[in-house]
Amino acid sequence: MIGDATEHVAEHTGPGIGGFLNASFGNAPELIIAVLAVQKGLPDVVRGSITGSVVSNLLLVLGLTMIAGAGEVDRRSLLTQLAIIGVAAAAFLVPSVPGWHGDPNRHSLFVVSIPIAVLLLAVYIATTIAGLRRHGAMHTPPASEAAWSMRTAVIVLAVAATATAFVSEALVGSLEGFGHALGLSEFFIAVVIVAIVGNAAEHGGAIVVARRGRTKLASEIAISSSAQVAVFVAPAAALLSLVASHELTLAFRPVELATIALAMIAVTVFVLDGRSSRREGVALLAGYGGAVTAYALAS
Repeated sequence: MIGDATEHVAEHTGPGIGGFLNASFGNAPELIIAVLAVQKGLPDVVRGSITGSVVSNLLLVLGLTMIAGAGEVDRRSLLTQLAIIGVAAAAFLVPSVPGWHGDPNRHSLFVVSIPIAVLLLAVYIATTIAGLRRHGAMHTPPASEAAWSMRTAVIVLAVAATATAFVSEALVGSLEGFGHALGLSEFFIAVVIVAIVGNAAEHGGAIVVARRGRTKLASEIAISSSAQVAVFVAPAAALLSLVASHELTLAFRPVELATIALAMIAVTVFVLDGRSSRREGVALLAGYGGAVTAYALAS
């Protein structure tokens, strides 16, 4: 249903805005879950799931969509979003580097994280407004009687994404117990298992539309979701923790920042020519396998 609704939204808005709406509905529950996890005193889990979401969308989801359906992509739109992921990774260095020595959750690093969060939210708002205006100006809705109305498509997308979020969280709960039984670390569970299952809405929707030949829309879903997590979910969760019982610093581990940066660079190289290929998709999946191995070694 998410794939169908996203396609019908894109009929009215174009792939850029369609991918943005898919990512927004998919990431809204993730932000709520992140804030609840902060209240439970699990900042490492929150940061791990944020890292995992960014990396899995860039490497795993985009790789699968390229394999499912290679073709033309919106080079300008994707490079803009990849650039803001790079800005986020660079900004995270400010509180992260001091956090590598001592407690990464100390109050002084939270104080440093606040202006970083505000800056990233400003970048997100500015680039989103500019991007939506560009996509809106470029798109001419086709005269298709088969397309759902915009209102119907958005409602179905919202309901389906919300239902998927509830199911995903139920599955995450069982997977956490499974992971602990196998002796997996809390960090590995958050950065790999929780990130993949928690983003089921974007993952499934992107692959479905890619198989139908909508490569522009599929790539927009994957990279829009990744960018939105980096410059909206992460800083918003940090700011919302001001009213929680625990503070969320934006102090990430070296392996987290390294995998985010390398994933961003790899995807940038692959989309420079404005096309995707199955060979590139396989390379991105291999890169995700390398990231998972790095997380296991760092656990």
